[in-house]
Amino acid sequence: MSIPSIRLSDANEVPIRTDGDYVLYWMIANRRLSWNFALDHAIDQAKTLRKPLLIFEPLRVRYRWASDRLHRFVIQGMHEHRKKLSGHPIGYYPYVEPAAGEGTPLLATLARKACVVVTDEFPCFFLPHMIDAVKADLPARLQLVDAHTVVPLRKADRTFTVAHSYRRWMQKQILDEIMDMPKAEPLKGLKIPPFSGIDKKIERRWPAADLDAFLAPGGLDPIAIDHDVRPSEDYVGGESEATRRLDQFVSHSLSAYGDDRNHPDKRATSGLSPYLHFGHISPHQILTSVFQHQSWSPDQASPPNGKNNGFWNTSEPAEAFLDQLLTWRELGFNMSFRNPNGYDQYDTLPDWALKTLKQHAKDARPTIYSLHQFERAQTHDEVWNAAQRELVTTGVMHNYLRMLWGKMILYWTRSPQDALNVLIELNNKYALDGRDPNSYSGIFWTLGRYDRAWGPTRPVFGNVRYMTSDSTKKKLKLKGYLKKFGPDATLFD
Repeated sequence: MSIPSIRLSDANEVPIRTDGDYVLYWMIANRRLSWNFALDHAIDQAKTLRKPLLIFEPLRVRYRWASDRLHRFVIQGMHEHRKKLSGHPIGYYPYVEPAAGEGTPLLATLARKACVVVTDEFPCFFLPHMIDAVKADLPARLQLVDAHTVVPLRKADRTFTVAHSYRRWMQKQILDEIMDMPKAEPLKGLKIPPFSGIDKKIERRWPAADLDAFLAPGGLDPIAIDHDVRPSEDYVGGESEATRRLDQFVSHSLSAYGDDRNHPDKRATSGLSPYLHFGHISPHQILTSVFQHQSWSPDQASPPNGKNNGFWNTSEPAEAFLDQLLTWRELGFNMSFRNPNGYDQYDTLPDWALKTLKQHAKDARPTIYSLHQFERAQTHDEVWNAAQRELVTTGVMHNYLRMLWGKMILYWTRSPQDALNVLIELNNKYALDGRDPNSYSGIFWTLGRYDRAWGPTRPVFGNVRYMTSDSTKKKLKLKGYLKKFGPDATLFD
């Protein structure tokens, strides 16, 4: 087995069948053909069993916030996979569910002839519930592979509540973990029996997705999803685009990341969060690219210090970026994995935050906006409105402004619980990187998660960290941003 054993777990106890026709990789979260421990394991199983490998990549209808934006982004990645695997020994079966429930028995049907089913472990949104729903009735062994983080999900023995403690713990683990990397090119020179094709009866009942048709204008119209959330014109899904953005960032923007990432006009961020969320790129690939750019080797690392600089001994901008990738992103996965029923619940905020928010829950708000007004950027605040317009039109929001955006929603709603509902609804509906452990971290940070009590005590916020648009305008370069996402930006047809 070429993947670390800590990344592999069995979801059921059905024996692995040596007389099956193929190994089935049910690709649901790590939607990529490189740097993917789940694909590596599926290939290992195919080699060991001397069987063909079939990649089954479905896209279902029945998930909350399903929309043209999210569907198109995923289908763009599927289109690339079909092209790469055309003529390859590995079989590829893309399936886009035309209506709710129509694809439900397809996995079980494919599994009847599978030696083993390998799938992705993703500790957030509906995916864990989907695994729970099928694992007991699936007629084949179901194996989960953890491939979304650099430090394995099961490595930590506790839930971390502040970044400093997680960072210090991570620094103690990380040099060992980067010794175990997924394969950069697992398909290169691959020798396994060729897949002979989908059973004709299966193909007639569940035709493979016509990806070209779905990507054509109006191609998603027949599917019962939210057509008002339009596809992003700024972000194209797929591994190639993710890698292009990574190369562009490392070559041209990383050197300015430390000073310019908070300034919307500077455009110094990586833009990789949508691709990380949908698994179109691996954090291992990103990490490797940064290390190569910095000519870094493990002997350069300092002893763990829990600080956000001075551990890697790279350039300061690279240290700042690595901290976002390895501390802040993976801190959210730690919470989601260890608290599957609580990561998105208000009562899992720190005790100090719950106390201060309760004490100030009845404070007078300067104004109260409805969800409808928030969604349409109809507040009195030009900075907030611009951030909301960016989210609605592009599917992303500048990192720093996302913090301000969340703080102001807390300030302009009747209660912190109402604020949380608005934050989750808007983020998950419009953000390409929503519905993700990392985005839930950002939402809950607004209310005090991973933070500390701040003074002085303020109305509504209590001791939760306070932010204002006036101070933001003074600190940041955003004149161009305010112009681009000003009142003339079209939000809805």
